[in-house]
Amino acid sequence: MQASNDPRTVPDLTSVGPLVRDFHDAAGQPGLAYGVVAGGELVLSGGAGARALGGPVPDADTVFRIASMTKSFTAATVLLLRDEGLLRLDDEVAGYVPEAAALRPPTDDAAPITIRSLLTMTAGLPTDDPWGDRRQDLPDDDFARLLAGGLSFTWTPGTAYEYSNLGYALLGRVIAAASGRPYAELVTERLLTPLGMTSTVYTADAVPAERLALGYRAVEADLEQRSERSEQREWQQVPFAGYGAFAPMGGLFSSVRDLARWVAGFTDAYPPRDGEPVGGHPLRRASRREQQQPHYALPAAVTWTSVAAPPAVRSVGYGFGLVVEHDAQFGTLVSHSGGYPGFGSHMRWHPASGLGVIVLANSTYAGAGRLGTQLLDALLAANPAAGRPPGAAPPPAPASGSMVAATAAARRDVTRLISGWDDALAADLFADNVDADEPLPLRRAGIERLVKELGPFGPLEPDPEEPVTSSSPAQCTWWLRGAAGRIRVEIRLTPQSPPLVQTLTVTGVPNASPRMLAAAELVAERLGHDDPGVLEGLPLAAGADRPEVIRQLRAGGSWAGRSTVSGVLAGDGSRDVTFRLTGGRLPLQLRLIIDHASTDIAVITLTPL
Repeated sequence: MQASNDPRTVPDLTSVGPLVRDFHDAAGQPGLAYGVVAGGELVLSGGAGARALGGPVPDADTVFRIASMTKSFTAATVLLLRDEGLLRLDDEVAGYVPEAAALRPPTDDAAPITIRSLLTMTAGLPTDDPWGDRRQDLPDDDFARLLAGGLSFTWTPGTAYEYSNLGYALLGRVIAAASGRPYAELVTERLLTPLGMTSTVYTADAVPAERLALGYRAVEADLEQRSERSEQREWQQVPFAGYGAFAPMGGLFSSVRDLARWVAGFTDAYPPRDGEPVGGHPLRRASRREQQQPHYALPAAVTWTSVAAPPAVRSVGYGFGLVVEHDAQFGTLVSHSGGYPGFGSHMRWHPASGLGVIVLANSTYAGAGRLGTQLLDALLAANPAAGRPPGAAPPPAPASGSMVAATAAARRDVTRLISGWDDALAADLFADNVDADEPLPLRRAGIERLVKELGPFGPLEPDPEEPVTSSSPAQCTWWLRGAAGRIRVEIRLTPQSPPLVQTLTVTGVPNASPRMLAAAELVAERLGHDDPGVLEGLPLAAGADRPEVIRQLRAGGSWAGRSTVSGVLAGDGSRDVTFRLTGGRLPLQLRLIIDHASTDIAVITLTPL
């Protein structure tokens, strides 16, 4: 195992080793290599098992077939040609591949098959694993005859996503036609060589034998040769398919070290900024960001790790040769897997932090994506500064620093207004709709009342226990802390230049009464308890739904585990108060409502934050 010693780029990596060992011990492949990318560098790499049966452990320079991860290289090449004016994404494919003119979609009102629909898997073609894998070495003339013979469609083009290897093989023909160069030659010259990806090639014989991982498939052992201690499975080597017309969908071989450069190129595209370096990445940053956008939405992915833990729900979309997910905790994640006879691969990264992982394995359709997902999730959880703070919005990638600076200046000015109202400052700060939505004298009176009720405040600075959050460079939320409570402030700026404040929301949140705070601490203490006396000591009103309270406590324990009260988020302080609970797996929001007649708790509600 190798790691960088640069403290600026090395995150907490302690979770990586155990996850890799557990994955390899499950015996899903003879060997694997892995790497972690941070700060644009390969900061950790290693391997387990053997690159070939009886051989050495794979490392960062061992070369595996990466299968469908190739699609990201094909898509990048299409964008490179688009940027040079040699094609347009909405061009019809038939303009580059003459045989495509004879293709007949299922309805006569269908949109034409375009380069964009092939990139996004929306051309209406059926999923073709594993048929497409076995056509890797199909000669170009045979591919032309295949197209001329017609294709079957599952959808009218442009109406649905369905993963298609054939579609990316067609993109290889488009690339060759638009550039006048053979596909692999162009990818190598325009992408691989400039990036220093010298181990990334299209044929096995281009790899030194001592660095090439051999691919295997699992077969049942001969019953007569089994012993009581032997496994019932043996590994059988899978011969390498050669280069052919389907190479654009899955033909590349590569190493962890080379793929770290590829991943770093995508993470380096964020945030948007001035100054594209001369001699840098061959594909401009805007196009690399374009690849990582969800161009077609897919059904949300729901993953359960245990009935005692909350599900991970992620929205999913397909970009250009990349899968784009949005996680409620971590924000945007980008990835692509590869599955092929003899191999399985996965690359995954978190654009906001630059953290990424690569897993390459040498068995047929090895579940490398499972390990890759576990690794990146664990890295983000262990490095909270890299991911999204619980309950906060992900840091935006602004179009320019000007809006961010304007919002920060507006936040300071609004804080000054709350400290001591100034009509001249308000006139310069607010758009005309602010007074129309609620007259400024009423706003001033409301703010001054809150400051009097919840103060004294002392220096009005953002509450250090609450992060300043934003959902957009033009929006901002922060808290101010006083002796008797807090004030939550939210602003949103106009699209004018210079921008003005169009929304101002000021909400007072009194401190919880000692009785409400004690009740909240009791609820937090009993999360997940299953004993019959779990409600004992809780000041529940006679009309409270006790079975529902027990269900809430059990469910809250499954979501969060052991938690503590860490703040008041809303309410009047005495009869209806919402608390934040933290310290467990996930933060929770706890709302307590008092029964008007008895002053005991009538309702307990727990929800994830």
